[in-house]
Amino acid sequence: MSDVLTRLARVIESRVDGDPSVSHVASLISEGPRKCTEKFGEEAIEAIVASSGNETDSLVGEAADVMFHLLVMLAAHGIRLEDVLAELERREGKSGIREKQERHGSG
Repeated sequence: MSDVLTRLARVIESRVDGDPSVSHVASLISEGPRKCTEKFGEEAIEAIVASSGNETDSLVGEAADVMFHLLVMLAAHGIRLEDVLAELERREGKSGIREKQERHGSG
């Protein structure tokens, strides 16, 4: 498995306090978590549209945009990729139904 997401997360983290005039990441972060969330939502909708239209090539690009903007949104909240990966590891090997029940205390 490629570690491109880890490398991308490091680049994003390095640009959080950068110059908004030269960094897209810094520009989004400077506008606050809400703007990062809105941008993530826009990209998610574009991925949904591509998927609904069976636009495979477009979906690949939109999925990459979604992943990028998810990492930016997480960074805006001070959440690192490692935090998300640790949560995925905690859930690994459990059925989705059981894991959800455990999170909501009904299991």
